[in-house]
Amino acid sequence: MIVWSLFLLMIGVFLALDLGVFNRDSHVISYKEASRWTLIWSIIGLSFSSIIYIIYYNGWLAPSSKTSSPFTASIEYLTGYIIELTLSIDNIFVIAMIFRSFKIPLKYQHRVLFWGILGALFFRGLMIVFGVVLMERFTWSTYVFGSFLIFTAIKMALTDEEKDFDPKSSIIYRIIRKLIPVTGRIDSQRFFVKKGGLNIATPLFLALVLIEFTDILFALDSIPAILGITRDPFLVFSSNIFAILGLRSMYFFVANMLDSFHYMQHSLTAILIYVGIKLILANHYHLSLGLSLGVIALSVILGVYFSIRYKREHTTEELLLK
Repeated sequence: MIVWSLFLLMIGVFLALDLGVFNRDSHVISYKEASRWTLIWSIIGLSFSSIIYIIYYNGWLAPSSKTSSPFTASIEYLTGYIIELTLSIDNIFVIAMIFRSFKIPLKYQHRVLFWGILGALFFRGLMIVFGVVLMERFTWSTYVFGSFLIFTAIKMALTDEEKDFDPKSSIIYRIIRKLIPVTGRIDSQRFFVKKGGLNIATPLFLALVLIEFTDILFALDSIPAILGITRDPFLVFSSNIFAILGLRSMYFFVANMLDSFHYMQHSLTAILIYVGIKLILANHYHLSLGLSLGVIALSVILGVYFSIRYKREHTTEELLLK
């Protein structure tokens, strides 16, 4: 319990420094600033694996039945962290569509994403606890989770729904408009404005709610995927949270380059199919952690390589046509 409390306190300090010190004033996040913070959060996220090793080596947190050693715990954390970061690419695309749909200025987008993290902490915590308990008590649930991941992967490979995504046509958006009054005017960085004695929701609030809702939907994929690697609640939660903390800076770093990652969708498909198979086989055969990390890393590397190659070839073709 002490380890959990200290971890949550540390995350609270990070968030307080982020919004209260480094991003106190709303401003446009430059590419250089986004790159710097992406690097910082990546270093922190990856370095936490050494903290994981220390925690489990000293027995400060009892390992689950699936975590055999401090080294295994560290690798499981890293694998979960990489999975979450990779699956966040689709999330970044949807976030960009939501901001574009509601015409949210760049200088206010960081604040919306910041408050979105607080909701993600709560909802993902609930989903992780529920998922771990379900898998431990009902072994057959691994078949359900595994099949769901494979189904999601196949659907991802055969469809391209994200590019047709319209936030204003979603059920959540229509429900919000029925429940509370909404204005189309953005008033600084406020989520609500007073008008006629009523609290009127601004586009920033609508964007926040939709981002929160889409995060829950994406968690339906990412959490079962990480549970396919480890069922230790602390490892699943910490890897999720550090990936989410880095998601904001990664959004500003990647959002304008999404078209460059042409083959990353194939990488996501391969990862989800592999983890889905791993979950289905979990009660009969154990696929090594090294194999899992290797498959995930190779999928990401190949996706980036072929995306860069595709971009370079098409850029050359365009120049020749001109």
